[in-house]
Amino acid sequence: MFNLSQYFPITDPTLIFFVVLLMILLSPIIMGRLRIPHIIGMVLAGVIVGKYGLNILERDASFELFGRVGLYYIMFLAGLEMDMEGLKKNRTRVIVFGLLTFLVPFAMTYFMGVSLLSYTPLAALLLSAIMASNTLIAYPIVGRYGLTRHTSSTLSVGSSMMALFMALIVMASIVNSFQGEGGIGFWVLFVVKFFVYSIGLILVIPRLTRWFLRRYSDAVMQFIFILAVVFLSAALSDAVGLEGIFGAFLSGLILNRFIPRVSPLMNRIEFTGNALFIPYFLIGVGMLINVRLLFQGTHILWVVFCLVLFGTLGKAVAAYLAAGVFRMPRLAGHMMFGLTSAHAAGAIAMVMVGRRLEISPGVYLFGDEVLNGIVIMILFTCVISTVVTEWAAQRLRLKEKKEPELVKTVNDEKILIPVKYPEYADNLVSMATMMRNPKLKRELVALNVVYDDVNMRHNQAEGQRLLEHLQHLASASDVPMTTQVRIAANIANGIKHAFKEFQASEILMGLHFHHNISKGFWGEFTRSLYNGLSRQIIITRIMQPLNTVRRIQVIVPSRAEFEPGFYRWLERLARMTENLECRIIFHGRKDTLQLINEYIHNNFASVRAEYVPMKHWNELPDLATKVSKDHLFVIVTARKGTISYKSAMERLPDEVNRYFKGKTLMIIFPDQYGNEMDDMTFAQPQHTEERSAYEAVREWIHNKV
Repeated sequence: MFNLSQYFPITDPTLIFFVVLLMILLSPIIMGRLRIPHIIGMVLAGVIVGKYGLNILERDASFELFGRVGLYYIMFLAGLEMDMEGLKKNRTRVIVFGLLTFLVPFAMTYFMGVSLLSYTPLAALLLSAIMASNTLIAYPIVGRYGLTRHTSSTLSVGSSMMALFMALIVMASIVNSFQGEGGIGFWVLFVVKFFVYSIGLILVIPRLTRWFLRRYSDAVMQFIFILAVVFLSAALSDAVGLEGIFGAFLSGLILNRFIPRVSPLMNRIEFTGNALFIPYFLIGVGMLINVRLLFQGTHILWVVFCLVLFGTLGKAVAAYLAAGVFRMPRLAGHMMFGLTSAHAAGAIAMVMVGRRLEISPGVYLFGDEVLNGIVIMILFTCVISTVVTEWAAQRLRLKEKKEPELVKTVNDEKILIPVKYPEYADNLVSMATMMRNPKLKRELVALNVVYDDVNMRHNQAEGQRLLEHLQHLASASDVPMTTQVRIAANIANGIKHAFKEFQASEILMGLHFHHNISKGFWGEFTRSLYNGLSRQIIITRIMQPLNTVRRIQVIVPSRAEFEPGFYRWLERLARMTENLECRIIFHGRKDTLQLINEYIHNNFASVRAEYVPMKHWNELPDLATKVSKDHLFVIVTARKGTISYKSAMERLPDEVNRYFKGKTLMIIFPDQYGNEMDDMTFAQPQHTEERSAYEAVREWIHNKV
C-alpha cells in the first residue's frame, strides 16, 4: 500500500523553500477570510507543517538563519517607523503616558507571574517586559478615520516606542545577568558598556550614513549598506552582553531621519522584510509550538487567561489614568487603550530570547507553555485592540464634526475614466462632461488598460482606436482630454497606478455587465479598486441616453456628512442635475438633508431639489416602486471601516439585482480618510478579502434553511 509518510518531513532545500513560499502566499488569503490577523496566520501555518503538527517540514538551518534575520528585521522596522517629530512636540505627555503604559502592566504582570503562575523572579520579569510593551496593530484604523494627528494617537505612538524601549532594556539586563555574576560590580560594568555602546552608535552611524548616502546613489548599494548597519549594530549588541534585537531596534531609531517614510529605499526595506524574512521567522516560531500541550490539562489555558487579563487590564488602567491626568475626554482614553493594548511580533521576538536562556542543563527560562500562551494571547489582544480602536475612532470622528478636511472645496478636479467596451464609453464621457466644472478648465483622462498576454498588441490597437474616438467626442464639446493605453498584468493595479500618475481626483467607470467574463456583481477588479484607493469612485450603469433622464433619486446613508468626500459627490450630482435640467430627490436622515439643502441653496440655486426623510438604510427596497425607467437612481455607499458604513450595505449587490434590474444606476464610493495606496506592512497588507468565511457560511445556512 502506498505510504505518503515516507516522504515527510521534507528535507530537500528546494522543496522546503517552495512550501514556505506557498504558506507565505496562502496564509494571508485564508486568514483574511477568517478575519484573523495575518501575523497569527503565519504562526499557525508553522504549527501545521511543523513536527508537532503534520510533520511536513524539518526545521533546518534555513529557519535558524532566516528566522534570526526576520527577528532583527521586526525590531529594526519598529524603530524605523517611529514618528520622531510627533514625539518631540508632545514629549512631556508622551513621557508620562509612556511610563504609565509600561509600569502599570509591568507591575501587574510581575505580581501575576510570581503569585499566580509560580514563575521565578527572572521569568516573571521578562514576562512583565513582554506584556508592558505593545505593537500598534490598530494604527491603520486611525488613519482610515483621519485621526493620525489626534492627540490620543500621537501619545499612543510615543508611549509605544517608550514602552518597547524600556522592555528591551529590561530584557537586555536579564540576558546580561545570565552571562555575569550578578553583583554590584557586574551591574556597574553593564551600565557603562550600555552607555558606551549606545553613544558610540549614536555618534558614528549618522555620520557614516550621511557620507555613504551622499556618495553612492545606487539603490542596491544603499539597501545593502542599511542592512549592514543593522546587523553590525545587532552583532555589537551581542558582543557587549545585550541581546541582538536591542541593537536592531536602536539602529532603526538612529536611521529614522535618513530614510523618509515614502522614499524608494524605505519601500525596498519594507518589501524585503514583509515578503520573506518576517514571514520566515513567524513560520519558524510556529514550528516550535507544541499544540498537544493544549490538550494535556488546563494549565496552559490558565496561563493564557492570566496573560490576556492582566496585560490588557494593565494597559486599560494606564490609558484611562493618563486621560484623567491630562484632562482628556473618556473617548480619548478609549482610543489610547485600543491602540496600546495589542501585542504582535515584538512579543514573539522577546519570548524567543527567553527560550534560549538556560537556567540549568536542559531547563530554559521559558518553556513551551509560555510560547503557546504568548501566541494565543497575541490573537486575543489583536482582536480587543481593533474592536476598541474602531469603536473609539468612529465616535471621535462624529464628535469632531468641524474638521479642516471637511471644507466645502472640490477644486482638485481631474476625472479618470477607465474604458474598455465601446457600448458604454460614450455615455461615460458624456456623464463626466456634465459633472466637470468648466470654470476650472481641467482635462478629463480616458484610460484603457489591456492585459499583458498574447493578445496584447491587438487589444492595444483596439484600445487606441476607442480612445481616439472618445477624444474626438470630448473635443466636440470643447472639453480637453488626455488618453493613455496602459499594459498591466492586473487591471486594478493598472488603474491605480494611472490614477496616481495623472494625479486624478476621482474615477468614473461603468458597472460590470459581461457575465461571460465574471458572474459576480462587481466583476473582476472593481472590489480591488475601491478597496485599494481612498478617493471617490463612481460606478454607473447607463441604460438610456442621459439627456432623457427625467429625475435623479439619491439615497444617502446616515452620517455621510462626516465623510471627507461629502461635498465632492454632492457637487458632481448638483452640476449634472443643472446640466440635465431635471429634478433631484434626496432620501436620507434629516440632519444630513439639512446640510445638503444648505449646500444646494447656496451654490446651485437653480437646481430643483426635493428632500424626503428616510429613517433606515433598510428602506432601500421600498424605493424600487418610486424609481421609473427614465430615472437615474444614485446610491451613496461607503467602504468597510468608514464612518457611514453599515452592515446592510453588504446586501447592496443582491438588492440592486432584485429590485433595480434594468434601471439606470449610479453607485458612489466617496473620498475617505486613508493612507497612500503604496503603504504596506505585514500586519496590514494592501489586499483584504471583502467577504469573510463566516459570511459565506451564514449565507449558505440561510439558503438551505
